[in-house]
Amino acid sequence: MNVTDIIDNSNRGLEISTDETAELLAAETQEDINELFSAAASVRDMVFGKKVFVYGFVYFSTHCRNNCAFCYYRRTNDLSRYRKTGDEVLALSASLKDAGINLVDLTMGEDPVMCADNYSELLNIVRRVRDEVDISIMVSPGAVPKESFPMFRDAGADWFACYQETYNRDLFSKLRLEQDFDNRLNQKIWAKKSGLLTEDGIMVGLGETLEDRADSILKMGSLGCEQIRAMTFVPQTGTPMENLKPTESIDELKSIAVMRLLFPDRLIPASLDVEGIAGLKTRLDAGANVITSIVPPNKDLAGVAQHELDIDNGHRSVSHVLQMLDDMGKKAATNGEYETLLRKMKAGKR
Repeated sequence: MNVTDIIDNSNRGLEISTDETAELLAAETQEDINELFSAAASVRDMVFGKKVFVYGFVYFSTHCRNNCAFCYYRRTNDLSRYRKTGDEVLALSASLKDAGINLVDLTMGEDPVMCADNYSELLNIVRRVRDEVDISIMVSPGAVPKESFPMFRDAGADWFACYQETYNRDLFSKLRLEQDFDNRLNQKIWAKKSGLLTEDGIMVGLGETLEDRADSILKMGSLGCEQIRAMTFVPQTGTPMENLKPTESIDELKSIAVMRLLFPDRLIPASLDVEGIAGLKTRLDAGANVITSIVPPNKDLAGVAQHELDIDNGHRSVSHVLQMLDDMGKKAATNGEYETLLRKMKAGKR
């Protein structure tokens, strides 16, 4: 079956198999790729219109007890780290809201200090941002115990993000060293059961096959996560994978488009953390409708995949992103529009 036929079947609501999904991901001719992107953008516009949702990124602690093979901030990497205070996180969140973001993503490594005493310090930060800033919150603390999810919900979080990276168990074991596949998978299940919205994500170019990637997209979507993403692997200094040749971003773009076709009503990010602001338009053109990893300049904050790219020059600032959206004929959603969407999602009425 060719790309046109698979897209047509998807648009008709027919179930797309793993092999067919892999065939879409394998699209090589410019004609097939253009058709894939055009179809994905059309589906996105039909469901969401021209609105784009804008997320501020506050990576407030780069301390981590994990030793993931791909991560710059892995436990054994000898580097300078930071941990922001609650007041600093509050001020950063408030400045992002004032600049026009819809949600603040509070992200950390699995910092032993923040994990201590049943996450009391992290929960206090979430509570303060909710009460004093009054902005939608995504919390990205790594893997947490099952009993913690209601606490994050009650503190004021709307979202819980935990990326599986791959649904190939053997590859997972080589990437997330010393971690359990099922425990990480259960994070999304437990979060949903507690009433939190969930985000899952895969990484592209870690040694997976097209079939692995297709299977991961289908399984990630079948969990019912309201936001799903794909990001290109970027080799990091000081890690076991630093010499792995990176793939071209076209594989990430095709993954975004396939996710949009198969799961039309999901939020799908265009991350600035891989190619910086230069990669924004191509990701939106592929069907994304959320901009993530917006980082305010000159605040001593880092990204993840690219911990410095486009941050201090202001290109990942809210104002620069909003100007680019305007230039592309798109518009950032208002907070009221975003909150209405969240209410519908929480009620199961996407």
